[in-house]
Amino acid sequence: MFIAPSSPPLVPSTTATVSASRWLALGSLLGLVVLGLLWELWLSPLRPGGSWLALKVLPLCIPIAGILKNRMYTYRWVSLMVWLYFIEGVVRAWGDKAPGNYLAMLETALCLVLFVACTLHVRARQRNAKFATAQTADQQPA
Repeated sequence: MFIAPSSPPLVPSTTATVSASRWLALGSLLGLVVLGLLWELWLSPLRPGGSWLALKVLPLCIPIAGILKNRMYTYRWVSLMVWLYFIEGVVRAWGDKAPGNYLAMLETALCLVLFVACTLHVRARQRNAKFATAQTADQQPA
């Protein structure tokens, strides 16, 4: 008699993982907004008195509402958009003088945290959805 190897049971991600990744994503996104404003207006602006480069934080303000409403689509496109800010951070960490290069390193770190948080959030929610689908399929009569 042939017995098919059983696959490991689906284990749902806890809501703690989803909640923690959501708040981590929101915190790092708000951190990027605040850092961008402080950096370009007061801490190390390109021109004395601030620069128009502070407007770079406007695209970061758009996904705040989507993350607060827990929209999966927002997490997905933010995880792609954040790489633009990561690239800026790496380039300015390499080319700016202190304190601008330290601020760029902080921006790079916040971008990495945001990407990881968005990725974890999406994966955990997809795993939960797959588990819920499997549970409803098992409960339906044949």
